[in-house]
Amino acid sequence: MSSDGSNPSQYVKLKKEYITDQPDTEPGELSQPVEVPQLEVQRCIECGQVLPQSYEPPQDEPWTTGIFACFKDQRSCIQGALCPCVLFGKNVEALRDDIPWSAACACHVMCIEGGVALGSVLLCCPAYITVDPQTLFLLGETLFFAWWMCGIYTGLFRQELQKKYHLKNAPCDPCCVHCCLHPCALCQEHREMVLRLPALDEGVSLNPPPQQEMAAVGGAAAGTGAAANGGGEIARES
Repeated sequence: MSSDGSNPSQYVKLKKEYITDQPDTEPGELSQPVEVPQLEVQRCIECGQVLPQSYEPPQDEPWTTGIFACFKDQRSCIQGALCPCVLFGKNVEALRDDIPWSAACACHVMCIEGGVALGSVLLCCPAYITVDPQTLFLLGETLFFAWWMCGIYTGLFRQELQKKYHLKNAPCDPCCVHCCLHPCALCQEHREMVLRLPALDEGVSLNPPPQQEMAAVGGAAAGTGAAANGGGEIARES
């Protein structure tokens, strides 16, 4: 800009009356993320994969067998009645690859069978007849709370099975089912996984496909014919 005034400046000096009142910008306010509707996509809850816009979540399906259809699979019925810890371990191992059946079985023994044995001793032992009713009530309340916690623990795996195969809450919430009908729930879960994954059934053996062998008769005949032709050509040359 020249100082003689012949070339006026293109810049205008703002005065206070031209400056509008604007709220002060806080530090970091300009660096906030901007929501763009075009970039908002639907993702899978399990793996986070982007889903198409036309995707609709699958509807809840009914169980293949009912909760009281235990006799449809006699093997799991007997195992669930006599040794439910082993059946629970097999179900967990089929559902979760990171948990061996022995660990789930041991946890079931400590929580379920141990609680049932302790409750039987406390309720049936004659020595507790002389104890005041308040103490007996506290013991019963403790056992009830422990049984409810065991139902929640086993119900979590049933809920995971329902989430995997999109099954309904039948006949009610998974935790309530295991609290009230624990052996029947174990048998139903085992039947469901066996029907959806037949390889889990112990009675099903997966045989490999038959070994394929090349036909040696045709090859031998072709080799014999080629040898004969070669011998004939050698004889002609000689």
